[in-house]
Amino acid sequence: MLLPSKVLAQFNWPYKVTNGKAVTEVPQRAAGQKSALNMATPKLKTVRVAFVGLGMRGHDAVERWTHIPGIQVMALCDHERDRAERCQEYLHKASMPAADIYYGEDGYKELCKRKDIDLVYIAPDWKHHFPVAKEALNNGKHVAVEVPAAMNLSEIWQLIDLSEKKRLHCMMLENCCYDFFELNSLNMAQKGVFGEVLYVQGAYRHELSPYWDAYWKKDAQDKLGWRLEYNQKFRGDVYATHGLGPIAEVLNIHRGDKMKTLVAMDTKSVNGKKLVEDRTGKPCTEFRNGDQTTTLISTENGKVIEIHHNVMTPQPYNRMYQLTGTKGFANKYPFEGFALSSDELKKSGVTPSSDNLSGHSYLSNVDAKALVEKYESPIVAKYEKQAKEVGGHGGMDFIMDSRLVYCLQNGLPLDIDVYDLAEWCCLAELGSISMDNGNIPVEVPDFTRGQWNEVKGFHHAYASPADEAQAAKDAMDFTAKLKEKGKKYWEKAEKAAKK
Repeated sequence: MLLPSKVLAQFNWPYKVTNGKAVTEVPQRAAGQKSALNMATPKLKTVRVAFVGLGMRGHDAVERWTHIPGIQVMALCDHERDRAERCQEYLHKASMPAADIYYGEDGYKELCKRKDIDLVYIAPDWKHHFPVAKEALNNGKHVAVEVPAAMNLSEIWQLIDLSEKKRLHCMMLENCCYDFFELNSLNMAQKGVFGEVLYVQGAYRHELSPYWDAYWKKDAQDKLGWRLEYNQKFRGDVYATHGLGPIAEVLNIHRGDKMKTLVAMDTKSVNGKKLVEDRTGKPCTEFRNGDQTTTLISTENGKVIEIHHNVMTPQPYNRMYQLTGTKGFANKYPFEGFALSSDELKKSGVTPSSDNLSGHSYLSNVDAKALVEKYESPIVAKYEKQAKEVGGHGGMDFIMDSRLVYCLQNGLPLDIDVYDLAEWCCLAELGSISMDNGNIPVEVPDFTRGQWNEVKGFHHAYASPADEAQAAKDAMDFTAKLKEKGKKYWEKAEKAAKK
């Protein structure tokens, strides 16, 4: 039978339970609408970007982008005007012209109507990710959306349809795919160092007590802030993407394999309820999300994914990234390292420090360093030095932004497409369905609608050396001229301010 939404209007996608498994509805692709797999769009000599949401993450993004050649910040938007205005200082410091300011509840709508913006970079609270992305896509803009980009299946399917119909990129800003260990381990996995990767783990275990009070509140009556309120109202892994994104790339999800079935379970809420009671002074009778959520996923090719979410209980930070292969092993958090035997290390082209190395133990620092040097990701090699100088979660944010601009300037498919967005965000509502029905299996929809096996293997796209060099030259030339213009702009502004 068709089961209605039990509690919340936002988790209300139609599904049926047949033979003990829940299956959600997959809408048909509209006539004439084409897949966005490996979608490339015309080259953008200059990427004209607008930023929406300039609070905890957005303002740092503006600063990072001033270090990327061939971009111009056209507009800055936030619900609160002063936060948008403060970001002008980053442009001033970089000798770039000031951007136009938009603010208020609907400021982003006016911004999206402009014809001189190519990309909208979206970083407000979770509930505004989808409305801004939808508005931007409908107005012909590429979008890059902070995590999680979509909070439920309705939003997911709408973004898929918009990206396919409009032939526009819809990228989720999953920065953990660009951390150094993850990029290097991905390269090793693709080169066969670990054999066939069978089992992967990912997690977001981050006790948020230092941050709960920092999340934006809509008014004086809002005691919880948007993130705590969301965890109170919604059950499931509402923040799965940091753990799932990097390992999904290793498993070639929708590029030769697909997530097939998931089962989710959670603990009761103890600390979540207490957080609400401490802030409201009233008993909390219901807190939907458990303090710990665990999701198990099987894939079409017989692999297993395990994902954890816990932002409630005291524990060391753990953004697990673990690969278990037939010949080797990689792990990040709490201990970072690799496990390979001497024979497998030799087969990988690395001379081991000893002939009796065993996969039962982590490689020594000497052997691990030699392995990383042999299999360093080309992306790490290109961006690491500057990324560590510019920053952004240790540099991975800058690499993510730089790769986005590189692909747009060279007319290449993005590293993260709208189907990645869908797969990495769907654990929230699908997990809720599983848990609300006694932890039953739930079929993970094929968001590519039958085309998950057409692309063979995940890869980062690159332009030819000649095209890449030309795009880089054009970008540097544009930025040099922009800075000349910006210098004059700010000199004029400073003189006017003194009068």
